[in-house]
Amino acid sequence: MYSSPEINTEDFSAAVDYIGLLPSIDRNRIGVMGICGLSGMALTAATSDSRIKAVATASMYDMSRSISRSYKDSYTIEQRHKVIDYISQQRWIDAENGKTAVGLHEVPFDESGNIVKGNKGLPDTLPNNPNPVLVAFWNYYKTPRGFHPRSINSTTAWTATTPMSFFSFPMAANIQMISPRPILLIAGENAHSRYYSEDIYKLASDPKELVIVPNADHVDLYDRLDKIPFDKITTFFMQNLK
Repeated sequence: MYSSPEINTEDFSAAVDYIGLLPSIDRNRIGVMGICGLSGMALTAATSDSRIKAVATASMYDMSRSISRSYKDSYTIEQRHKVIDYISQQRWIDAENGKTAVGLHEVPFDESGNIVKGNKGLPDTLPNNPNPVLVAFWNYYKTPRGFHPRSINSTTAWTATTPMSFFSFPMAANIQMISPRPILLIAGENAHSRYYSEDIYKLASDPKELVIVPNADHVDLYDRLDKIPFDKITTFFMQNLK
């Protein structure tokens, strides 16, 4: 599975193209909402597409930042260079083999500082003393709650060279251009990704709002109907798409 910031961001504008041609649609009342990585894509699309009049996000991930700098910007400069060298050389390997190798979108390192290559997605069973973030994703993607046989996180993995385009595409670079159109950022109180929404809130210009959902983790805002603030989302769009 290959992901592309250019393609995924363009998807939002392409959707606006389509619905804006429908006779039942008011072109001045089009808003978008994204979840997880597509939240960052939605915000990025709005920075250059003024037809998007309001943007809401849930469990927002800045995938360019995540992939090029790792969790909480933990990559060192040396590690970032290693990742670039790895994915660059991997392109030749893939071209020679006529097929793509798999990997993780955030390339991991072992205790010796070497890149850990290859990955087949989430494990079928949880290891002993698993990372809480792994548990949260496993409980969603590997159970009937969110499992699908074609899901990238359920059964398969990313292509090993996926990170390359994300290194070249800083998604939040022009976030202030969304103003004066409004932004709503929703994050779980216990979400490992909460800092992405908080940092975008600091960078964005008004009008903007950050909502922290009590006792919610990252994936709770995917499908937990008792935790998703539907009333807040409805009010946001009703007020800003009058």
